[in-house]
Formats: sequence, C-alpha cells, structure tokens
Amino acid sequence: MPSNSDNTLPEFKFNLNNQSVRELPYGWAKQATVIDFPVSKNIAGVLMYLKPGGLRELHWHANAAEWGYVISGNVRTTIVDPEGRFEYNEFKEGDIWYFPRGHGHSIEGLSPEGTTFMLVFDNGSFSEFATFSLTDWLSQTPKEIVAKNLGLSQEELNSLPDKEVYIVPASENIGDKSENSSPLTHKYELMSQSPTHDHDGGKLWISSSVEFPISETITGAILQLNPGSLRELHWHPNADEWIYILSGKIRLTVFASSAKSSVVELEKGEVGYTPMGYGHSIENIGEEVCKIIVVFNSGVYEEISLTSWLSSNPESIVSGNLNLPPEIVKKLPKKEKFIISGKK
Repeated sequence: MPSNSDNTLPEFKFNLNNQSVRELPYGWAKQATVIDFPVSKNIAGVLMYLKPGGLRELHWHANAAEWGYVISGNVRTTIVDPEGRFEYNEFKEGDIWYFPRGHGHSIEGLSPEGTTFMLVFDNGSFSEFATFSLTDWLSQTPKEIVAKNLGLSQEELNSLPDKEVYIVPASENIGDKSENSSPLTHKYELMSQSPTHDHDGGKLWISSSVEFPISETITGAILQLNPGSLRELHWHPNADEWIYILSGKIRLTVFASSAKSSVVELEKGEVGYTPMGYGHSIENIGEEVCKIIVVFNSGVYEEISLTSWLSSNPESIVSGNLNLPPEIVKKLPKKEKFIISGKK
C-alpha cells in the first residue's frame, strides 16, 4: 500500500487529471508546475490538445527549454534561433521535439481527430500560461511603434488582437521553406527507433543529447513495462526524473536517505517525481502493459542500478554489508538487470 515513512517528505505524486483546464475554442491546456506540485522544483509539464487547425501561437519561453512528445495525432512546428535560422517540421505520434530556451516557435494541430501532446520544461517555476506570446507583446506595445516596426500604417493594424490569443485557428498551410535552416534538427522520431533496452519485462526508448544533439538540457524516454515487471532500484547522479503515466498503473518507491522513504501508486493521467540522487523503482502493478513518459533535466543520461553496483563489488564486501551468507550472495545477478520481468 502507498506509504510515507516520514511526514516531512513532500508528495511525489500529482494528479494532472484533476488540474483545471485553460480551454479555448481551438484547444486546451493544463499544467503541473512547482506551484501545484512543490517537489517538482526543476521540471514542469503541460498537457495540451489542439483541434484540427488549432495553432499554439508564436511565442517563446524566457526561463526554460521545451521538450514535446506527441501522444496522438499530428502537428507542425516552426522555430527560429538567435542567428535567424529556422526550421519547419511535421510530427506524428511517438515523435519528439526540443526547443532551446528563448527560441521563438509555434505548434499547429494537423490531425482531423485533434492532436494531444505533452510538453516538459527544464524549470519547475515555468508557467505555460505566462509565456512571451506574439499577440500579447504587440497588444502591449504602442500601435505607432508596431506600425513603424512592420512598415505598415496604424490603420492597417486595426484587426490586431487587443490581448493574448494563446490558441487560434491557423489561416492556411504554411508550405515549405528550406533555406536558412538550422544546422541541428529540432525533431527526433523516438518511437521509430529500436528500443535502447529490450527485456522480457519491458522496453525503454531513450533520447539524450547523444541521439538528439540539439537536446542539450533534457533527456526524454518512453518506458514500457509488462504486468508485474519492475524497473529495478536505481538512481540518477545528474538529474531529476519526471514521469507521466500514459496507460496502466505503477508503484513508485522513492528513498530520500536518513530513514526517509515514500511509496505511491500512480495511474493514467498522473505525474510522479524523483529528485536527483534519490534511489527509486517503478513497478507495473496493473493488469495491462504500462506506458510512461520519462523526462530528465539533463541532456546527458546517467544511472546507477542496484544490480550493477552490487555485482561490481567483491562478494565478501556485499556479504558483510548485507549480512548475507556467501552462498546467497553468489546467487545475486552478475550484471545490471534494468527491467526485471514479472513472469513467474
């Protein structure tokens, strides 16, 4: 059962399903920031839906890079960097993007059924609802300045919005524009790749800056666990871990040192968080295959597992440390397990 061995520990679980929605005619969004989920100091998440032709307007984020994963449907993005280089991309289910902090971009829904995607930011204090939007900027700037800047008359700007629009209908297909493109692509077809880890108990697809060079501050992954299987006890020396449950039900254990630990259960639509260096595990406790978005606030992926740690030490040290007879220690795994199957 879920437990918390010390009531001074924060809650490592947040129910995004219950979060209030910012709803507009062409889409909606709901977020989990450090305000809503206090333990998540370094990572924030936004679940967004765009109706066909819905456009998350041109905007930028001053305090965070953005990592996106397409849950269903198709989207098109535009982005420009400080050198004036740009890129247009189209994404399908299972694809990811990465937009460096401060780079101007937009997201357009293309699917007739609508498009759902998860956005993750490498700053827990980020707020999707306080980004730097084009319409907000121009509506707050004297019209004569805007007109002079754009080489138009003030009368020609009469139809400009008088406030932020956030999500609007896209007026037309943007077409192709290949010149002056960015040297590093912002797109990676994560789920089109072979799994990084493939075990009887599940699979992991991972994209760090090694696989996706532009993603310098975020590593993203999809973890699939079969019923009863366990992502073994481990920790990440260099990053916090943020997870979102796409399907299934898990048990997350978190060890915070000094006899403090927590066990929580999460299911579809809920978020979990493990701070950097905290020992933890993820177990599928449901009857269906569990699929999880996993994000780290570092472009370099590092982890140390319990089995690889123990197997790297002399058996005498392990025996003495754990007070186990030598014959029992000899039965321990001789290498990292990563995912332990739930099969009997």
